[in-house]
Amino acid sequence: MYIGDVVCAIIERDGRFLIARRPAGKHLARKWEFPGGKVEAGESEAEALDRELLEELGVRVEILDRLTPVEHSYSDRSLRLIAFRCRIAAGVPDAGEHEELRWIEIGEADAFDFPEADLPILVEYRQKIAASSAPSPGKS
Repeated sequence: MYIGDVVCAIIERDGRFLIARRPAGKHLARKWEFPGGKVEAGESEAEALDRELLEELGVRVEILDRLTPVEHSYSDRSLRLIAFRCRIAAGVPDAGEHEELRWIEIGEADAFDFPEADLPILVEYRQKIAASSAPSPGKS
């Protein structure tokens, strides 16, 4: 079953990013993920991200960058996952439906159990962080 486009946010703060643990009893239970959800009919990706983060975490974000979408099939569903680098514009994250929230550094990500669809996003995000923190040519 194809569930369509799903947006998610890599919310950055002070060199860390926010991850959320899915509750027991849900698809991909107890895995860590980037918060977000399905794009509804008639919504843009940005509108869906805004709605989902307000519903799930009680925050509004400013989008900094769109990562490469990931097409992924699980045994019972497939989707296109679209990740955005963001920062909080208003509000304080509240776990809401999630079991737990954590702010982690990219070097800690391998210690957390992420859904398979999130793994290519983590790889691209790690590369973007490395590229942005690398010294510029000609500077010492």
